[in-house]
Amino acid sequence: MRRSALPTALLLCLLTGPAYAQGLIDEHTERLLVEAVTAAVELDLYNARCRSEVSGRRTENLNKTLASRFRLTVIRVQDDMFPERSYRRVQERLQQDFLDRLREVGGCREAKQAGMQEELNDRYQRLMQEIRALP
Repeated sequence: MRRSALPTALLLCLLTGPAYAQGLIDEHTERLLVEAVTAAVELDLYNARCRSEVSGRRTENLNKTLASRFRLTVIRVQDDMFPERSYRRVQERLQQDFLDRLREVGGCREAKQAGMQEELNDRYQRLMQEIRALP
C-alpha cells in the first residue's frame, strides 16, 4: 500500500495545476514569459495591420511552446502574470500600445522602411530561444 502512494502523489501534483501555480516558475522566467507574449502579440499585430496576414502564427507557436514546457497558455500568462490580471484587458492594452507606436512612426509604410518588422521578429525569435533554453 505504501509503495503505491508515491506514484499517486506524483500524479496528483501533475494534475493540480500548472507549474507556476505550484511555485516552480521563478521571477526571471515569469518576466521572460510576459516579454515573449508581448513580442508575439506585437509581431502578429504588425503582420495583421501592415501585411494583411491574420494568422496569429507567432502567438500560436508560443502557445504550443508554453503548453509543452509549462502546461500554460498565452491567455493564462496574460491572466496571471501581467499586471492587469485579465487577458481581455491585456489584449486591449497591447493592441492600443502597438497602434500608438505605429501611429508615432507614421503608419505601416514608414514602419516598414524603419525596419519594424525585422525588429519585432528578432525580438520574438530571441525570446523563443531563451524559453526553449530554460531548464
